[in-house]
Amino acid sequence: MEPTISSFLTLIGTVSVSEDGEGRITGVYLPSSNLPCMDERETPALREAESQISEYLSGHRRAFDLEVSLEGLSEFTVEVLDAVSDIPYGETATYSEIAEAIGHPGAYRAVGTACGKNPVPIVIPCHRVVPSSGGIGSYAGGSALKKRLLDLEAGMLR
Repeated sequence: MEPTISSFLTLIGTVSVSEDGEGRITGVYLPSSNLPCMDERETPALREAESQISEYLSGHRRAFDLEVSLEGLSEFTVEVLDAVSDIPYGETATYSEIAEAIGHPGAYRAVGTACGKNPVPIVIPCHRVVPSSGGIGSYAGGSALKKRLLDLEAGMLR
């Protein structure tokens, strides 16, 4: 099967999801993203991703159960994204804490760069990674979306 992409309307705008033709999710494209050229078609994997992302954004899901492909990313980036996946819903970790968790203390800038390469934002929650100095930091979908996602999760814990 060929790689495919599907778009759907969510509470944050139009989100698109791609898969590799084998059922593994390869990309989540936030409303501000440029979409890659590929066939637009619904598949079972894309329907499931749409369902889970919509549930998350409406406050009815705290964790994702999707097969994701991180093919083509460096070993360091995959280590960072694995550590980011371990940040519990409603909590945050600093770039420094992630660097320490993967055994590269002091590599907090590289952690930020790796988070920026996350092909599946929301599913791998890079929005939960914040600077030690305070504030919320950067995000692929923009700082307003990052704040909205953090607020969504914080609100669900009250």
